[in-house]
Amino acid sequence: MPDDKGKQPITMLADRLLVALPASEGERHSRSGILIPATAQVAKRLVWAEVVAVGPSVRSITAGDTVLFSPDDRYEVEVQGEDYLILRERDIHAVASERIVTETGLYL
Repeated sequence: MPDDKGKQPITMLADRLLVALPASEGERHSRSGILIPATAQVAKRLVWAEVVAVGPSVRSITAGDTVLFSPDDRYEVEVQGEDYLILRERDIHAVASERIVTETGLYL
């Protein structure tokens, strides 16, 4: 059912994550200050993004965490005019979070 702004809530399924890329993800600067355009080819550069929503089977990540993943392992989606990515938990390489996690996060 739509909320008061006409938007419908989104529920992620299984081990899926909905993430938002930072606005600065396109161009970047080297340490010496050289501007590197978004179209420049870099060998398998991993990307950080903020988690917006998680599915019920996600074990080690919560909304608000920042995750590191390969741009090759993503699906792009537009929701209410905003661009997001859909990832699987197993495609995440690292998680940056304020909380301490004692689990290994391994699939056994």
